[in-house]
Amino acid sequence: MKQDYYEILGVSKNATASEIKKAYRKKAVENHPDKNPGNKQAEERFKQAAEAYEILSNADKKARYDQYGHAAFENGGAGGGFGGMNMEDIFSQFGDIFGGHFGGGFGGGFGGGSRQGRVKGSNLRIRVKLELKDILNGVNKKVKVKRQVKAPGVTYATCSACNGQGSVMRVTNTILGRMQTATTCPTCKGAGKVVNHRPKGADINGLIIKEETVEIDIPAGVTDGVQLKVSGKGNEAPGDGIPGDILVVIQEVQHEKLKREGTNLHYDLYISYAEAVLGSSKEIDTLTGKVRIKIEEGTQSGKILRLRGKGLPSLDRYGNGDLLVHLNVWTPKKLTKDQKAFFESVKDHENFVPKPSVSEKSFFEKVKDMFS
Repeated sequence: MKQDYYEILGVSKNATASEIKKAYRKKAVENHPDKNPGNKQAEERFKQAAEAYEILSNADKKARYDQYGHAAFENGGAGGGFGGMNMEDIFSQFGDIFGGHFGGGFGGGFGGGSRQGRVKGSNLRIRVKLELKDILNGVNKKVKVKRQVKAPGVTYATCSACNGQGSVMRVTNTILGRMQTATTCPTCKGAGKVVNHRPKGADINGLIIKEETVEIDIPAGVTDGVQLKVSGKGNEAPGDGIPGDILVVIQEVQHEKLKREGTNLHYDLYISYAEAVLGSSKEIDTLTGKVRIKIEEGTQSGKILRLRGKGLPSLDRYGNGDLLVHLNVWTPKKLTKDQKAFFESVKDHENFVPKPSVSEKSFFEKVKDMFS
């Protein structure tokens, strides 16, 4: 038995359009193929969520579903049915949910037919590795991609099956009566054109594989897993179709010393017992070069120094995060005889007895401060 669309998205029948959209986006992100590579169950859940949203986000279809259930869309009735769609088709249909160029702008392969009657070439998906210094300022990357392009000398003729429309009409009987729907032309796969002359080496659509260098402008502040779109640089479509896009998935390379948390960076600095007692100054690495910091006398292990503005920028351009330097006092594991004697002589001295003051924050207070 087919699962209820409301149950798939985890919303009630009284959910608002905004709640339905939010629930779908959450499900889509959870089961996104980039987060679940090779996971067929996640892919199926992703398709189910897309199908549910396609119905529940449309006021007319939602009303019919509320009245007749899944029966309203059986036997060819206009509605959902993503079982035969691939991921790119779903991405293309619901690019608005992911918004802008992050995760959206996906397009299907041939046969998707745009509203203007022009098919769009399939998209290419690539991963680009970025170091933190690239994320700090943004970067222009040049990558080589292999894409489908029209073969030199290929010609196309108008498809006789659909007269160049890219779609054919189909009449089906449903519980609501006879319904007429437009479906993709099976002959030209929505292109409206068929290959008239195919050069040697070209595929059935008159396309060949060509390697090209593509420039990608990556803005500052991107995060691991963010998806960018380079319009028109994907595979070309046959006939007068429009090229697909390149979908760029950002893969962040872990820094040797700095750890990222949103726009903030964390740095672990180990100091000696003597440096903690007497005070010192240390030089540390930042993304913009080395910076010298001052360590006060009597510094306690766990103290956090905040270097404001030394973190990463926000993708929304709301300023830079901070660099949080965590001071860790290193306790020596081996001592000389004289060193042991010194500590034996002072271990009971009042200066060496722990006396945390009110100003000394607990571990949990420090964690709280980090997120404030």
